[in-house]
Amino acid sequence: MSSFALRAHTVAVDGLDVFYREAGDPANPTLVLLHGFPSSSHMYRGLIAELADSYHLIAPDHIGFGASAAPAVEDFAYGFERLTEITLGLLDRLGVERFALYVQDYGAPIGLRIASRNPDRVTAIVSQSGNAYQEGFTPFWDVLFAHARDRAAHEAEVRELLTAEATRWQYTHGVPADRLDRIAPETWTLDQAGLDRPGNREIQLQLFWDYQFNLDGYPAFQEYFRTHRPPLLAVWGRNDEIFGPAGAEAFARDLPDAEIHLLDAGHFALETHGEEIAALVRDFLGRHAK
Repeated sequence: MSSFALRAHTVAVDGLDVFYREAGDPANPTLVLLHGFPSSSHMYRGLIAELADSYHLIAPDHIGFGASAAPAVEDFAYGFERLTEITLGLLDRLGVERFALYVQDYGAPIGLRIASRNPDRVTAIVSQSGNAYQEGFTPFWDVLFAHARDRAAHEAEVRELLTAEATRWQYTHGVPADRLDRIAPETWTLDQAGLDRPGNREIQLQLFWDYQFNLDGYPAFQEYFRTHRPPLLAVWGRNDEIFGPAGAEAFARDLPDAEIHLLDAGHFALETHGEEIAALVRDFLGRHAK
């Protein structure tokens, strides 16, 4: 692990406060870390510490998450298209022209929109349970896709995904017994505190509903893979019950040189396999992120 100084910033993008963590020398290659649901840039704290000696790291909180602004659903068009615009706006505001991407869960439809629309800016992609193929969906998604078709009929079921029990499950499912002690309770309690803020459940319900439109973008993402051949590393929990390992293996269809590693982990593999992932990322970026 490197000796590093983690810097915490908040800047305005489109009139909204966007919080981001930063570490490393900006003269080094940049890695942008995009978190998933229901987390924040906090999920990358360990990876940032591991890589800050060699890379410039930027990890923002999406609008509605972490320490970024969380306007009411009536005041902001919550959806992955809008979150992409804010993320790209942040990178432009910071003057980051070329960068690698690390995407997890919700970070994938945001990051892959950026990459497919700005292929010359993206040097490489790391996906940790960051889906781009239909094969990655598990039965976990049945209720969410039912909710997408009929919000009123399925809202009560979907709200169960916002409970403390469900948040803790996201961190602990699929984790071998001998690694459970690596997951600190502040991981799920911090995420749950975000979900429990007034108005935040309505934000999350809107994003749940909007997720269906990410699938419409999959053909463009896959065409980007075939056409531009970005270096891609998939590091995935083989026991992930949210985005299954078939989602990782599917990258090879369009990117035959994709490097795919299935770890004995669940959805938040960084918590239990951080050292292994950091080593894979360091090796991968050392060959591709220039």
